[in-house]
Amino acid sequence: MAATILQTRDLCIGYAPKRRPRVEVAADIGVELLKGELVCLLGPNGAGKSTLMRTLAGLQKPLAGEVNLEGRDLHSLTESERARLLGLVLTERVDVGNLSAYALVALGRYPYTGWDGRLSAADEEVVRWAIDAVGARELAARSVGELSDGERQKVMIARALAQEPAVLLLDEPTAFLDLPRRVEIVQLLRRLAGASDRAVLLSTHDLDLALRCADRLWLLPLDGPLQTGAPEDLVLSGAFQRAFADVEFDPAIGSFQLAQEPEGAVGLVGEGLDALWTARALERAGFRVVEDAPMCVEIIHHDDDAAWRLHTATGQRVCTTLYELVKCLKLDAID
Repeated sequence: MAATILQTRDLCIGYAPKRRPRVEVAADIGVELLKGELVCLLGPNGAGKSTLMRTLAGLQKPLAGEVNLEGRDLHSLTESERARLLGLVLTERVDVGNLSAYALVALGRYPYTGWDGRLSAADEEVVRWAIDAVGARELAARSVGELSDGERQKVMIARALAQEPAVLLLDEPTAFLDLPRRVEIVQLLRRLAGASDRAVLLSTHDLDLALRCADRLWLLPLDGPLQTGAPEDLVLSGAFQRAFADVEFDPAIGSFQLAQEPEGAVGLVGEGLDALWTARALERAGFRVVEDAPMCVEIIHHDDDAAWRLHTATGQRVCTTLYELVKCLKLDAID
């Protein structure tokens, strides 16, 4: 069984201003991070995900309870000891001036260098390993200011890896990335967790991607308590749906649906990929796909191209695109 690297006991997180009442964000948090696992922290806005991440990273103290890192109280560790065990990547864009990507990654070796910050041959080898680990070798000589958001995020992850931490914490690492880059970064983190036997925890709003990629989820709803488990366990128990009750989650297909007024029912005759995407187009437009309905869509083929024959009470019509089909269905539903 994988070893526990980070653990909390009776953790209460929030803020305790000097001259104002303390604000408790979440309480009774008892979780653990295991080596080799990718864990995604999910929850609606305001649930306390960033507060929890900052508490686990040692950037703010808990209101109560403990955070233990390799069996030691996180806040009893020196800054250097903590940096050797825990790497952190935040959402905020940090101004690094004209540093090259290589120089930025090399800053991750600060827990191991002397007062002058000079890198040894062994340090240089770790920096090159970290850059290669995230697939950023071609970025090493470039100025960080010239990098795209996705490239910059790779370099920031490499900087954290250069610390050789046992735990890697990332707060919304894909927040400003397009879909291909989000998928790339999460797949990278999953690979790093397994290949290097590190514990990786990332907070994210990308629910679909977390369901597909995480070994475990930490689910933090607005009204607590935090729940943990495999993505499938939390879906089957209903915990996932309850945490995001303001949107409609379909457990049968594992994705979110738009809540909308139904347009009506329609039958569908066809199979394969064409039928799958036809059904999605119909459901997106608000139609329920059923076996027996007054209206029916039949998928036909001509010269290897798909077309759609719409059968209604007033006759038939052939549509050459799904866009055209949906428009015709809506007009017929109004009539």
